[in-house]
Amino acid sequence: MHHPHDPYVRVRDAREHNLKGVDVDIPRDSLAVFTGVSGSGKSSLAFGTLYAEAQRRYFESVAPYARRLIHQVGAPKVGGITGLPPAVSLEQRRSAPTSRSSVGTVTTLSNSLRMLFSRAGDYPEGAGRLDSDAFSPNTAAGACPSCHGLGLVHRTSEELLVPDPSLSIREGAIAAWPGAWQGKNLRDVLDALGYDVDRPWRELEQKDRDWILFTEEQPVVTVHPVREAGRIHRPYQGMYTSARRYVLHTFADSKSQALRAKAERFLHAEPCGACGGSRLRPESLAVTFGGRTIAELAGLPLTALAELLRAAGGPGNATARLLTDDLLARIGTVTELGLGYLSLDRTAPSLSSGELQRLRLATQLRSGLFGVVYVLDEPSAGLHPADTEALIEVLGRLKDAGNSVFVVEHHLDVVREADWLVDVGPLAGEHGGRVLHSGPPAGLADVPESATRRFLFPEGPAPVREVRAPSGWLELSGVDRHNLRGVSARFPLGALTAVTGVSGSGKSTLVGAFTEELPGVERLVTVDQKPIGRTPRSNLATYTGLFDTVRKIFTATDEAKTRGYKAGRFSFNVSGGRCETCQGEGFVTVELLFLPTTYSPCPDCHGARYNPETLEITHRGLSIAEVLDLTVEAAAGFFRDVPAAARALAALLDVGLGYLRLGQPATELSGGEAQRIKLASELQRSRRGHTLYVLDEPTTGLHPADVEVLVRQLNGLVDAGSTVVVVEHDMAVAAGADWVVDLGPGGGDEGGKVVAEGTPEQVAGAGTRTSPYLARALGRG
Repeated sequence: MHHPHDPYVRVRDAREHNLKGVDVDIPRDSLAVFTGVSGSGKSSLAFGTLYAEAQRRYFESVAPYARRLIHQVGAPKVGGITGLPPAVSLEQRRSAPTSRSSVGTVTTLSNSLRMLFSRAGDYPEGAGRLDSDAFSPNTAAGACPSCHGLGLVHRTSEELLVPDPSLSIREGAIAAWPGAWQGKNLRDVLDALGYDVDRPWRELEQKDRDWILFTEEQPVVTVHPVREAGRIHRPYQGMYTSARRYVLHTFADSKSQALRAKAERFLHAEPCGACGGSRLRPESLAVTFGGRTIAELAGLPLTALAELLRAAGGPGNATARLLTDDLLARIGTVTELGLGYLSLDRTAPSLSSGELQRLRLATQLRSGLFGVVYVLDEPSAGLHPADTEALIEVLGRLKDAGNSVFVVEHHLDVVREADWLVDVGPLAGEHGGRVLHSGPPAGLADVPESATRRFLFPEGPAPVREVRAPSGWLELSGVDRHNLRGVSARFPLGALTAVTGVSGSGKSTLVGAFTEELPGVERLVTVDQKPIGRTPRSNLATYTGLFDTVRKIFTATDEAKTRGYKAGRFSFNVSGGRCETCQGEGFVTVELLFLPTTYSPCPDCHGARYNPETLEITHRGLSIAEVLDLTVEAAAGFFRDVPAAARALAALLDVGLGYLRLGQPATELSGGEAQRIKLASELQRSRRGHTLYVLDEPTTGLHPADVEVLVRQLNGLVDAGSTVVVVEHDMAVAAGADWVVDLGPGGGDEGGKVVAEGTPEQVAGAGTRTSPYLARALGRG
């Protein structure tokens, strides 16, 4: 029986995803951390059960119209939950923010700054007061008319449109033209207009070349197609469109991501001449505050913006003071989370998921809500240990304001600070889904089967490892990008190097400067955390090439041969074998007014993606849909006698992804999982020569036990003769590297210098912000 003053959130019989009928009690108004190896079920408990149920109850309480959502969002599989307050989720969103959203819009700091300019800006003589909308490039009132508020104009040039001038038009000199019939039609129209389509491009006269590529005219002529044997071609009216016009039109209007991306290759963006890249109209740029325009202020790092506001907000009018005080308080929470190096105009897509989540966290801190549960997904992702201390402080303040803070986290410092620890495991997928410990962190010491225990309470000194002798050196010199000013650094060949430094110190920028042209680099492989696909159509099996093998196996079955099914029959991306109701997605999209699009299982195939006839074909008793539903681990047993499949699956098992399902949509994978899938596809290739592997924070989202598995793989690459460079905040990885390059001293403009380089021992004694944490990891601290 639930008592109204019961201080616990009590979960009974949770069966979401891989949870095995979990019962757990978590105290409210506490900082509770959920730990466990990747795929153990901790997110299914925190997000899939607790947050999902809170959201469902919220929907129940709103209008009946919105209730139709409930059965689409679906209730979590749980017996019951009592004592659950309303919840706010701060996930590391998988959704990509648009190029119009920025640090200013995510934190709503832009609104306050626009208000400041509108109410308290210095206007030119005789100018009327502008509304705050006029200071936003995203509104018609404020956007620069030339570039529509984007700050960039796209131009093209002959070099871009015709990369190889030795070809004739018939041979495809104009690379930007569309393929297939459309391109042939443009060629025939040019021919009919009297241009020579068979002479090499470079031999045509300049005025003809300019007309062909850049004309705005669209003449219509009668085209007489070349007769081909056995086909009747009637003359038709063909209209000519210049290459530039075609490219700009495709880039601006095409709905196809692929066509837009192709068009973008033939364009280069440059700052708009009218607004100088500031995105605003002249009237708005005429207003200043503290002697600067709003665009100039939005371009300053937040720390510099705060200084300027303090100086300018002096004893002037009351409105200005009120608005600057509010701005300063809000900037304060952002800088406290180690993000003072960001500027308001920094676009959201260029931020890491950890940065975005901490910006949302800073915004929440100012919202003054109390009595809610905050559910956070690894807020320490991408944070230097020095910044993690500030994060723990902020989580403590949310709790002190009267909230419950539930955090899914791998960072041991955050785990140690928790009031309550819920450890899920012991392993991933089928072998996880149980709560091994729920109570104060100290109690985990008595749970031998927990994978977290030996990292939280280490026994004995860290093993000593030999540092490899380099076979040569890679030199990066004079790197000038973002906040790096002429930086040079050396990286040992045939070794593992960790690049460390506080957030925003320029680590990713530095490793981004590697190219295949560098002496010593034969092949460069960058393994990043970008999604492996943007739609539910791409999944683990399609990305690793495993799906082709699986389809061949099904095509080779006797029943498939009898029915004359080809491999395409078993693809859910083409019609034939797929369920046509959802077009092989397994989901139908539900568009709702004012609410984000939701997906609900297809009413006909119930998520199987195929039509009933296709599902009648089985291999060893499983249909293709059931095979896609296997975990990597189960599939490795199922396909052990198929070498091509076994190799791909073994590579995925090696990077600790045995718990993922083969058909898991790319949209459901975390950044860390996507990165490890790329690493696995790289590992299963037969080794070719020396390769430089660059990984940006590969341990994000990994439990310390998974980090060990990953580091083993990276060391394997090095032992095979390659070079590995990782950008890393996990000091355990840095301590196990052969060489460390430490950037700093701070973030943004205060960073961008190499403050120490050498073996882990040398950097640990160098007195940088990283040193004390590295020393602790080396077991000396």
